[in-house]
Amino acid sequence: MSANTNMTNHTHPKVTRTHYLILIAVIVVAGTTQGLLLPVLAIFLDQMGVSEMMNGLNAAALYIGSFAMTLVAERVLGALGFKKLIVGGLVLVLLTLLIFPWIPDIRLWFVLRLIIGIGDSALHYASQLWVIMSSPAQNRGRNLSIYGMSYGVGFSLGPLGIQLLSFGKAVPFIVLSICVLIVLIVVLVKLPNERPEKVAGSANEKHRFRRSYRIAWYALIPALLYGYMEASMNSSFPLYGLNIGFSEGQISALLPAIGIGGLLLQLPLGIMSDRYGRKRCLMWCGIAGGITFASVPLAGDHFFINIILMMLAGGLVGSFFSLGLAYAADVLPRNLLPAANVVASFQFNIGSIVGPSLSGIFMFYHWEEGMFMMLGLSYLLFGLAGFWFSPSRRLE
Repeated sequence: MSANTNMTNHTHPKVTRTHYLILIAVIVVAGTTQGLLLPVLAIFLDQMGVSEMMNGLNAAALYIGSFAMTLVAERVLGALGFKKLIVGGLVLVLLTLLIFPWIPDIRLWFVLRLIIGIGDSALHYASQLWVIMSSPAQNRGRNLSIYGMSYGVGFSLGPLGIQLLSFGKAVPFIVLSICVLIVLIVVLVKLPNERPEKVAGSANEKHRFRRSYRIAWYALIPALLYGYMEASMNSSFPLYGLNIGFSEGQISALLPAIGIGGLLLQLPLGIMSDRYGRKRCLMWCGIAGGITFASVPLAGDHFFINIILMMLAGGLVGSFFSLGLAYAADVLPRNLLPAANVVASFQFNIGSIVGPSLSGIFMFYHWEEGMFMMLGLSYLLFGLAGFWFSPSRRLE
């Protein structure tokens, strides 16, 4: 999910309950788009004879586009306002969805994924920032939690579109396009076009990203790991599943298990982090999640064991992005929080780019288990690194 920018705390765009529900619908559509495209296009490219390595590199294009949008999103939002940026993102997503199934060309798909990454990032950026800036302090945590869970619901629904392939390759794209069109019409009719204000730049502004990372590196790494996990599983797991003998229907049932696990444990983990400390929660979830991911290859093609492991792994690490940002808020001085959110967004996109590419390379060299071993090792090392991180050592 995209990070908020360095806006004033005095700017409070108004949002009614109806507007909030519309923003939730926007993020559900954005999550569904990513959750559908990654596995469905991975299957298409595999059927076209494209190698696993090229398949992974092609999948990374979506996150390259998202990363590029993050670099300019603050200025674009300032120029257009929330509503116009959301509308622009929805239009980009709608147009690209309609092109994918009719022109099966890997080079064009790379470009289309770049464009849809830009559109999806615009949706995330504008809708999340609008929720943050419009929510009163006493309800902000609840509103953002619902917002994050809505993205998870959408991302979990996306892979179910694999089931629609039996009716034709274009059917999942057409169904999703209709949903996007409905949301676009509602946004055009119902949402006002609020516009945020920028904070005047300070002398230390260029150092704020580096300072925030030096102080809260342990709290910001979860965004990198979450992006790596999310993109790897949705783009490369379908290929892994096909290689070990799962059907397309089984794959479409296994992929949402990660998101469902994350949704089930998101609130309990949030409560635990409040009670026992966010660092401790991140550490032990990282260690347990790493062991769980590394155990997936041991399950072989046993469907029910795989779905249990996927739900458990997703539950343990599915809240890493939000828990990491919450921990950053605990250890950072208030004036560095906007910069920390931007750093988290960058790291999420970097992880999302690296994940499919690295997993594709593993499978190209016939080490299908490498995807899970690398995920397991990454989360395990993160968990252990918590013993070396001291939040009390502030570098003011």
